[in-house]
Amino acid sequence: MRPLLYLMLLCGLGTAQAQTLQDVHLNVIPRTDAEIERINRVLQPATDFSAPQRFEELSAGAATVRVTPDNNAFSLPSGNISFEDELEFKVGNGLFKKLWVSSPSSTLASDGLGPLYNARSCQRCHVKDGRGHPPEGRQDNAISMFLRVSVPGTPSEAMAEIEGYIATAPEPTYGEQLQDFSLAGHPAEYRLEIAYEEIEVPLSGGEVAFLRAPTYRAADLGYGPLHPEAMLSPRVAPQMIGLGLLEAIPAADILAKADPEDADGDGISGRANIVWSVEFDQPMLGRFGLKAGAPTVRHQSAGAFAGDIGISNPLFPEPWGECTEAQADCRAAPHGDQDVRGLEVDDIGLDLVTFYSRNLGVPARRDVDDPQVLRGKEIFNTTGCIACHTPSHVTHRLADRPEQSFQLIWPYTDMLLHDMGPGLADNRPEARATGREWRTPPLWGIGLTEQVSGHTYFLHDGRARSLLEAVLWHGGEAQSHRDAVIEMDPSDRAALIRFLESL
Repeated sequence: MRPLLYLMLLCGLGTAQAQTLQDVHLNVIPRTDAEIERINRVLQPATDFSAPQRFEELSAGAATVRVTPDNNAFSLPSGNISFEDELEFKVGNGLFKKLWVSSPSSTLASDGLGPLYNARSCQRCHVKDGRGHPPEGRQDNAISMFLRVSVPGTPSEAMAEIEGYIATAPEPTYGEQLQDFSLAGHPAEYRLEIAYEEIEVPLSGGEVAFLRAPTYRAADLGYGPLHPEAMLSPRVAPQMIGLGLLEAIPAADILAKADPEDADGDGISGRANIVWSVEFDQPMLGRFGLKAGAPTVRHQSAGAFAGDIGISNPLFPEPWGECTEAQADCRAAPHGDQDVRGLEVDDIGLDLVTFYSRNLGVPARRDVDDPQVLRGKEIFNTTGCIACHTPSHVTHRLADRPEQSFQLIWPYTDMLLHDMGPGLADNRPEARATGREWRTPPLWGIGLTEQVSGHTYFLHDGRARSLLEAVLWHGGEAQSHRDAVIEMDPSDRAALIRFLESL
């Protein structure tokens, strides 16, 4: 395995930045040479599709959980969690579900909401820890979906030397995301409007698929017009399972798969996102969010508290959440950190929610030995889907996170950025991610989406109404793979979808 510093330099980082881009968030026990050799053997792609690979049904290794028959399938703790830590998980779950209220309030442990917000709790967006959805009709709301917003910016000194870094700044009036809810006396920032255009896609065998191409509009702006250079990006809340395991994948393993110049000529040029860590005060590998804009689960959780709910916390301590200087009344309103408490969520509370988020268990695979599933797996591999959706990884050996330590996992992601073409482009950059690039989403649990979330909406904005539609939206680096799906025998296309449903 190539040294981490060398891999970082290959990814376009200067020496100073490369030396700081380590797994500083993890208490790592180094792998031995024998372990590295064994890992490399275990992670080789499948060549025999007559039977499942060894341990393939254990999506999260020893942390894998049983598949429940109800919508709680994404809400169980890691399968290898201790009895004592399961209590901590349950307390974190309580904070994840907590409904926050406005200040001042007699419920001093729960006040601090807003004044501008997208939801009153984490659970309101990630219902049953699953996937959000775009609003459907006038009777539905956009509570699990919002628009990110930014304008072109100037890079900080620390980020200016990172090759490919695209600086952005918060929109001067509306900040970094638009909030569609507000407390009494404060206008909401906007109302999300979506219009769809149906696109017909002929498939082999006389079959036809229909895609819906969305157009987004920030209507009823509450604080005046957007900046003329404002860039908007729709985001649906992703599923929550397996985050601690994704965090535990060694940075070196992720960077080893990066090929920004497509040196091997396969048409795939995955790139690492490099973002600023508020938690560690340095550049770090981006792992979480639809464009890999957050480096750790704790950072992601703290950002959601501040941006989605308006709750101050150790990483984002402003008591008014996303309110900008242009929203003076919002900043002057009562907040939950006044007089009695310090932050609205303190270190203990943030750690509990982080622990909960890290330990939401990944359900076991289903039907791994079904002949149609095995055929679909063969198609997935031979068509080249694994070039981005890397089937398996082995996590770090960790001294203080036994649930995530040294597990063979099957998330089907390389954790890298890929150009997905103009059809999926939001035209809004995020750190090193361009307006056409997205992080490869993990596929584990995707076949349980309808059971958990009650719908089958996929992609970053929920435009795809089925797994087939999601595949057909692939462009850019995945254009040839998408075309192969269109042209393949209908029975093979059905087998491919059947395989995805088994994940």
